[in-house]
Amino acid sequence: MDRNTRVIFGFLVVGAMFAVPYLTGALYVPPPPAPPAVPAYEAPRQVTERLAIQEGDTMDGILAAAGLDSVVRFDIVGAFNAAYDIRKVRAGRELVLTRWEKTGEVASIEYTVDADHQVRLFRGNGVSEAEVVEIPGVVREVPVCATLQGSLAATMDRAGESFLLAMMMAEVLAFDIDFYRDPQLGDDFCLLVEKKFYENGQAPTIRRILGARYNNAGHLSDAYYFGGSYFGGKGESLKAAFLRSPLEFDARVSSHFSSSRLHPVLHTVRAHNGTDYAAPEGTPVRAVAGGKVVGAGMSGGSGNMVTIRHDGGLQTQYLHLSRILVHVGQQVEQAARIGLVGQTGLATGPHLDIRISRNGSYLNWEKMRSPRTESLAGAVKEQFLLERDRMVGVMNSAVGPVPDRPLRAE
Repeated sequence: MDRNTRVIFGFLVVGAMFAVPYLTGALYVPPPPAPPAVPAYEAPRQVTERLAIQEGDTMDGILAAAGLDSVVRFDIVGAFNAAYDIRKVRAGRELVLTRWEKTGEVASIEYTVDADHQVRLFRGNGVSEAEVVEIPGVVREVPVCATLQGSLAATMDRAGESFLLAMMMAEVLAFDIDFYRDPQLGDDFCLLVEKKFYENGQAPTIRRILGARYNNAGHLSDAYYFGGSYFGGKGESLKAAFLRSPLEFDARVSSHFSSSRLHPVLHTVRAHNGTDYAAPEGTPVRAVAGGKVVGAGMSGGSGNMVTIRHDGGLQTQYLHLSRILVHVGQQVEQAARIGLVGQTGLATGPHLDIRISRNGSYLNWEKMRSPRTESLAGAVKEQFLLERDRMVGVMNSAVGPVPDRPLRAE
C-alpha cells in the first residue's frame, strides 16, 4: 500500500470512530465536575452536671457555684418554686443540670422528689418552665416467699428484698404475731407484693402488701388487702382491740408474768405483774390500744411510766421509760408513740415492762388474745373471697398450696 493509500485509509478509520457513536446515538459526554464537599451536619451537643445538695445549701447558691449569672438564677428559681415548693428540696439529693456545650446556656434541670416524682425544668429563649411529672413505670404483683433462717431481716435479704418489706409484713400481721418472740426457725411465709418497675432503670419500689401468709410452727396467719383494709382468710378484720406487742420490731421477752419472781434488784421474791421486753434504750414504745392517758411521769421503782385507760375497764402501763412523749388527759390512738425504752427506776438494763389490768386485777399480757372488731358478710364477703382466691393462686404458683387452713371460698 502506497503512502497516499495509507493516508486515505487512516482518514476512513478515524471517521468511522466518530461515525459509529453518532449513528448509534452513543455520543460521549464528559462527566460533570464534582460538587464541592459539604460538611456533615452535627447536632448541638449537651453536657450534664450533677450538683450535690448539702445541708444548708440554697438553690440560688448551688446555681451560682455552677457559674450561672444572677438573672438566669432568678428566672430558674422562680419557675422551679412555682412547680414545687423550694423549701422541700432535701440535702443528700442532687440537681441534674444540662447545658448546651457550645454556648454554656442552661437546657434543663431535674430534681427527683421521690421514687415516683421528678421536677423537670426546661429553658429556652431566656424563659424557664417547670413541672412535677410522674416517673413512668409499670405496677406488677410479685410473690415473695421464703423459709425463716436466722433473723427475719437476714431471711428477707437472702430473698433479695429489703428490711422495709419485713417491717411492712410485721405491721400487717401485728394483731396475730408478735415478731419479737413468736417466729421460729423453719417458719415459712409468702407475700404478694405490689411493686412499681421504672422505665429509667431505677430500683423498683414497694407500694403495698396485697396478701400475706405466715406459718408460725404450724399456726397459719394470713391477711388480704380488700377495700382499703386487711382481712383474714375468712373475712374477719385483722384490726383487733389490742396489738400483740408494744414495740415495733426486734426485741425479746426477758421476763414473763409471774406470781413469784426473784426481783433482779431487790433480790426478794415478789409478783411480776407484767411482761419485760429487752430492747435498746431509745426504742419507740407504742400504745397497744387507743385510750386516754391517765398517768405520765416518774413513779418510784417503776421509773418513768405512762398509764392509759381503755374501754371495758382495761388499763395498760408502760414502765422504765427514758422519755415520755404524751401528757395526762391526752387521747391517743392505737400504735401511737407514747415514749422511749429506758432503764429508769429499779432496772438492771434497758427494757420495757408492759402491764395490763381489768378493773384493777392484772392479766397475763402474753396470753391475751384480743377479739376482732368486725367481719365481712353477705355480697361484700363473697367479693372478698373471690379476690382472696385470686391472690392465693398467685402465691401458690410460687410455692405451692399451704394446707394449714382452708383457702378456698366457703
